[in-house]
Amino acid sequence: MDGTFEQPELWKECCHLHDLAYWRGGTREEREQADLTFRNCVEKKTKNSHLALLMYQAVRAGGKPHFPTWYRWGYGWPLGRGYKALTPDEEKMVEARLREFRQRKKE
Repeated sequence: MDGTFEQPELWKECCHLHDLAYWRGGTREEREQADLTFRNCVEKKTKNSHLALLMYQAVRAGGKPHFPTWYRWGYGWPLGRGYKALTPDEEKMVEARLREFRQRKKE
């Protein structure tokens, strides 16, 4: 869900950035920050603090790294990684994949 019936892409940008953070994964603190950023983005786009809080609570409850879902924290890595800081080599790999992704979106 990226918006309302009237504005179906109202908070799509918030979801996209949040999805990228979840794909990347990382520490427990990085997840908390990604979720807070998501909540703040939704609130800014919708001017609805109750909706933003509800969406924040949903991602907190449903995005734990041990869930075998495509949208769990760190879903770009094999299941079982949990909360773990990326190594310098993993950071380079993430940046390279993000560059490739952005380039494909331009085409």
